[in-house]
Amino acid sequence: MITDEMKKQIVAGIEAQRSKYASDARFAIALGINAAQFSTIRNGKLDRVLSDANWLSIARRLDVQLGSRQEWKTAKTPVYTYIYNQLQECQDNSQSGLLCDRADVGKTYTARCYVKENKNAVYVDCSQVKSKQKLIRQIAREFGLNHTGRYADVYEDLVFYLRTIQKPLVILDEAGDLDYAAFLELKALWNATEFACGWYMMGADGLKTKIEGNMGRKKVGYEELFSRFGNRFLKVTPEGREAWDDFARAQVALIALANCPGADIKKVYHNTGGSLRRIPVELSKLVKDHKTPVVA
Repeated sequence: MITDEMKKQIVAGIEAQRSKYASDARFAIALGINAAQFSTIRNGKLDRVLSDANWLSIARRLDVQLGSRQEWKTAKTPVYTYIYNQLQECQDNSQSGLLCDRADVGKTYTARCYVKENKNAVYVDCSQVKSKQKLIRQIAREFGLNHTGRYADVYEDLVFYLRTIQKPLVILDEAGDLDYAAFLELKALWNATEFACGWYMMGADGLKTKIEGNMGRKKVGYEELFSRFGNRFLKVTPEGREAWDDFARAQVALIALANCPGADIKKVYHNTGGSLRRIPVELSKLVKDHKTPVVA
């Protein structure tokens, strides 16, 4: 059950990101509601306007932390700093980048933070939109464009919009999950928006294996796409077990200290094994043991 207090939190999240969109109508499309509903909830009428599913979808999309828990604090880890700067450079200069690195090091978190803080930047989880049509329609939706009409119209409208607005950036996460037709369409979209749009593709090491393997087999499109995304695989984390352990321990320490000052870093690292996804759980346990408010 979504309470009125939760709805107010979500509306506050909407207000915080409204400036990213050219109009209420575009923001409404991106949120999956209509313009009338958008206007109504912004004007303070919250009952019987949206379903609980709609409210939850908007909260998830805007990363609104519902309830009374203290907000999770972002630590500027080496991964966060590197990727954030890369995204900024790609957007400012309409360039492209291709990051292939370990899973669970903070790539997705950083990308989502960047999109929340920068206008005309969108994030797409490719694992949810693996086909050509789903990918293009999702990118269009993220920019607040019509995404439900005839596919050819959606594509042409998206190209026109990306060439019209100021310095757009498209972040493609989990890109290794895209099917072959989607990769080819992505190459075509890149061609149509060259020098007008920044692109940043991210994935785990499997993405690198997929691209290299298909280039080795001379499969049409992969070498061209690799060229368009910079002709190199970017990486943040170091090679070698010892170097990785030191790197992971430093990341865990920065995140733990930002959200739970005084935490036993060795214990947190031991219990998480360096996994950033496990840190909120472990910190919650530590805070609970000390009978202080939950921080994540």
